[in-house]
Amino acid sequence: MSTTTATRKRAATSAAATPKAAAKKAGDAQDTTSGDVSRPVGHVSFVGAGPGDADLLTVRARQLLDAADVVITETADQAALVGDDVEIVDGGHAEDGGVLTPSARGRIVVRHAKSGKNVVRLLVGDPFTFATGPEEAQACEKANISFEIVPGVSSATAVPAYAGVPLTTRTRRELAVVRMGETKVDWAPYAGDQTVVVLSAVNTIKDVANGLMEAGRAPETPVAMTRVGTTTEQATVVSTLERIAVDAKAAKMAPPAITVVGEVVDLRETLSWFETKPLFGWRVLVPRTKEQAATLKNRLQSYGATSEEVPTISVEPPRNPQQMDKAVRGLVEGRYEWIAFTSQNAVKAVREKFDEYGLDARAFSGLKVAAVGEKTAEAIRAWGIRPDLVPSGEQSARGLLEDWPPYDESLDPINRVFLPRADIATENLVAGLIELGWEVDDITAYRTVRAAPPPAPTREAIKSGKFDAVVFTSSSTVRNLVGIAGKPHATTVIACIGPATAQTAEEHGLRVDVVAESPSAELLADALADFGAQRRDAMIAAGDPVTKPSQRTKSSRRRS
Repeated sequence: MSTTTATRKRAATSAAATPKAAAKKAGDAQDTTSGDVSRPVGHVSFVGAGPGDADLLTVRARQLLDAADVVITETADQAALVGDDVEIVDGGHAEDGGVLTPSARGRIVVRHAKSGKNVVRLLVGDPFTFATGPEEAQACEKANISFEIVPGVSSATAVPAYAGVPLTTRTRRELAVVRMGETKVDWAPYAGDQTVVVLSAVNTIKDVANGLMEAGRAPETPVAMTRVGTTTEQATVVSTLERIAVDAKAAKMAPPAITVVGEVVDLRETLSWFETKPLFGWRVLVPRTKEQAATLKNRLQSYGATSEEVPTISVEPPRNPQQMDKAVRGLVEGRYEWIAFTSQNAVKAVREKFDEYGLDARAFSGLKVAAVGEKTAEAIRAWGIRPDLVPSGEQSARGLLEDWPPYDESLDPINRVFLPRADIATENLVAGLIELGWEVDDITAYRTVRAAPPPAPTREAIKSGKFDAVVFTSSSTVRNLVGIAGKPHATTVIACIGPATAQTAEEHGLRVDVVAESPSAELLADALADFGAQRRDAMIAAGDPVTKPSQRTKSSRRRS
């Protein structure tokens, strides 16, 4: 059994502090006057993990996972739902890879609970719906261990919903759910026109279809089979009882999959909302750190894409810290009229220097603060400082200059600007400020250096076209990605945050497909989604199957 050792020790959580838990623990406690010592007994939460999409976890499930000492999973991908310092135990498979029996799973749960730990048992879908939750909970009851049940979203209902297939309508209210197992199913009760949801039927779909037709269902009855539902790997085959076995085989359908039989399947043509997203299933490379890419990642995900972050730069202190020391002292002494932040990293660098000197936001009293854009302004506000100037138009150095007031000796007592920046920053802002009559202390607050190359599989995916798109958020990300991983494949869609970044990409031999209207991560994702939607519409209009860029690697294109 695979186990990841945890180092965190945690106090008992409120999950165990229920009347039932208190009663059980009181019953377990032995009379200390007799010399016996109470044995610690933990608490078990049986939590429904949903059908696959982590966003479908309930609020209660998330709270319990955050408070867990041990999480016993059912599938390997559930480990992604667990924090770094939590012990993870495989509760679905034995060491030889075989599937554990319900009784074996119950023993694992009881053993970890008896050690006094707060245990979360994750089960696919809902723990009490076509799952081993009841058997495992009975094992806890027999061992006198407190437990609770946290319902989850069942795959029987969620997957059809993600496929755009409603299980009931105003005129069709009868619904049956059948799980295929070792025993033979009598299909006679399902001979009417009710909707039938069949679980675990991929390998037996021919028998299912024949059984329903023999029971009286028409051969042309609509059928939809959806695999890996609620994830960006979801795929649906729409067919009929007569043809579903052939069509499923041709589409290479594999477990896990949910099959829906009935007239409601016809509604998928108008209600399919997930698989028709403009970037559905696209694998997008984001050359930034996970922290920097959070906003962009969420936006891409809303369009159906999955993103993979690859850091291309590393931020390091300046080689000569004396310049920053002198500038910060000057700031405190009232040497400057303005301080201009051109990046979130610049805000972080100055803030770290303030911490080093024991200073706080009060040192900015009487000083005007400028930010190059809203993201930088947010970092300033998080420090408790309200910026005086943020570009009203283009969020860039050029936009900042357009709004920057010229120096007026009758209004401005001091004519000097503190500009903490990266070592590779361009001189346009400095030149523009000087032209407006300001003196500028252009100080290197941090250095940007090229990051280490990504793992070999990622480099191979970049070069071979396994990524559908790459989104570049600056010229440096273009230069550094090409430097550490090579050029993206000719079929990979190239999206750039602005004209300068696009020019750099073209200088490196890349053909730019998408340029955001203004330098914003959200607008960059929107522009890529518009491109994906137009591409999809063109394929449909031409009568071609909708494919991703990574599926068309043979049709390479020329680079400009």
